[in-house]
Amino acid sequence: MNATRQTRLTLTLPSSLIGDFFPILQQGFFVTAHVGCTLQRLLCRQWDISPDYVATRITTIFLNAKATDNVETAVVRDGATIALSGAMPGLVGATMRRGGHLAAMRGAMTYHETPADAVDRIGTVRVKLFNILLPELGPAFLGRGILVSCDDLASFFRERDESFWKSCDGGILDNMQVSAGRLRAEPFCREGTVRLTVNFR
Repeated sequence: MNATRQTRLTLTLPSSLIGDFFPILQQGFFVTAHVGCTLQRLLCRQWDISPDYVATRITTIFLNAKATDNVETAVVRDGATIALSGAMPGLVGATMRRGGHLAAMRGAMTYHETPADAVDRIGTVRVKLFNILLPELGPAFLGRGILVSCDDLASFFRERDESFWKSCDGGILDNMQVSAGRLRAEPFCREGTVRLTVNFR
């Protein structure tokens, strides 16, 4: 994504509107993170997800499109894509489940660690959330702030219905108050990224 310019937007919305953000959370959003560390450290130390939650609720993890079984050895690099899911139904769900009995059926779809070229640095990773994790983890990611392209956020606003805008009191755009009408009616950025923070009340 184009990172030449970053706009900052903060919204405060009713918690009932979390579902409106599911498309963004599913298609993938970007976050700034300390990379070159294990997936366990990223999830638990940086994103404050409890180890018990990781073990019991996040049953399927894809790191760069590879099913990942061991979060304590998998290393996250700059630019990585991390997909997190709760339990998925059927044979596919059982095959992709971390440490499941059918994991051997994955073949080349299983992540294998090659830590030699990992660089310890501040970077950006893409995150995707699915099923039960959308309402459970989505608010925390949005509350910390996510990075989306100007185009994607403009499309998101265009697709919102009247009930969304009636519940939106506007926001803070680059440290200045902005009305819901402006967010709805005109593009407030044309290039680069938006650091979107959503506080649910």
